[in-house]
Amino acid sequence: MTAPLRIREAIVVEGRYDKAALAGVADTLILDTAGFGVFKDGERLALLRRLAQIRGLIVLTDPDGAGFVIRNYLKGALPKDQVKHAYIPDVYGKERRKRAPGREGKLGVEGMPPGVLRDALLRAGATLLDGGAPDRPAGDLTPADLFALGLSGTPDAAARRGELLRRLGLPERMTAKALLAALNALYTPEELEELLGGQRH
Repeated sequence: MTAPLRIREAIVVEGRYDKAALAGVADTLILDTAGFGVFKDGERLALLRRLAQIRGLIVLTDPDGAGFVIRNYLKGALPKDQVKHAYIPDVYGKERRKRAPGREGKLGVEGMPPGVLRDALLRAGATLLDGGAPDRPAGDLTPADLFALGLSGTPDAAARRGELLRRLGLPERMTAKALLAALNALYTPEELEELLGGQRH
């Protein structure tokens, strides 16, 4: 069994079952938003802000609509330079404890295998305390690059984006803006060049 990642950042997820799923993957403080509860819980939000300031924060929500509502709320409420975003892929199925799949039929954080959660944290740029991972230089894609690549502003941009998101194991609901942020956070400029097939202009 792989040892848990010792991570500097705290991690915020949606609920207690997500916390339980992550406990064996990451050795760090893991908090939850109580679902939509964080919207009305000033103390919880204040704690997340403080943690983001002191040690950094990784946001890891489900890939469904509700997960993106919570993620977008936190994006607006927390300082951007103190928060990293981890994404899990769209996998259809049902968590063991549930009688029926969720509304969109996608597995959430609690239903993901440990290896997928581990990869999501590493791709988000989690700071390993063992010194095992050097700081990754951020990508330098701009909105103009996405347009030049046909990933925004063209009639078939949504379909192209969807294809790229599937290839990268990212949620299909990501907007062009979210895709740009994710690409720049998850990949070095060299990796982006290779990933996008040298199509950049």
